Amino acid sequence: MPEWLLAGAAGLLAGAALLVGSAVAWFVAVPARVVAVVMAFGAGVLISALAFELVQEAVERGGLAATAGGFLAGAVAYVGLNVLLARHGAQHRKRSGTQQPSQQEHSGSGGAIAVGALLDGVPESMVLGLSFLTGPGLSLPMFAAVFLSNVPEGLSSTAGWKKAGRGPGYVFGIWGAIAVASGLAALAGYLLLDGAAPTTLAFVNALAAGAILAMVTDTMIPEAFEKAALYSGLIATLGFLAAFSLHAAG
Repeated sequence: MPEWLLAGAAGLLAGAALLVGSAVAWFVAVPARVVAVVMAFGAGVLISALAFELVQEAVERGGLAATAGGFLAGAVAYVGLNVLLARHGAQHRKRSGTQQPSQQEHSGSGGAIAVGALLDGVPESMVLGLSFLTGPGLSLPMFAAVFLSNVPEGLSSTAGWKKAGRGPGYVFGIWGAIAVASGLAALAGYLLLDGAAPTTLAFVNALAAGAILAMVTDTMIPEAFEKAALYSGLIATLGFLAAFSLHAAG
């Protein structure tokens, strides 16, 4: 199978984990504390992956300047877009409680939440395609990190969307579309940057890492802290250690 097709398939499969988490939340009444625990674990997994699979790799291949520039640019771009979406009702799109507004409470929030969910998923999917260009093939630790973190993201978001009165067509339609978009993002990451200079690859990898860290801080950690405040640090540490173990074993 050609690498470009493998890149797209990896992004699609990782994005499909959002549907897995969403289905669990839709059909099972998951306690808020359990949602918080899995979000904390997922946050730790992503932080470890972006540190060792993206930032460290970027520094080694393209140097500190390109890495630092990309990392900062990714965080600034994500936060700027997130602030804009928050004004239209998407601020609490990953919360499992009653923080999310319904369409009646905030007109246009449904579209803003959909765009926000897409914004959260694209950077981490794109780096799956890039991993084919910076290594011997797909980075299994990065793939595992994205997949494992997508399950609690889909679970928490869907629990909140359901409480806000969103229907199954809206919920599963969004996650299905984002799974497809994740595959396209991974494919684009591979095709658009095939043959790019090491500094360019470093910049883009770090760009994604900065956006992912901003996403974890803005949308995952608040959910983890609210219902598991006393233990969220330990749970996130376990997630970090699990992802680091995959990196070290690879």
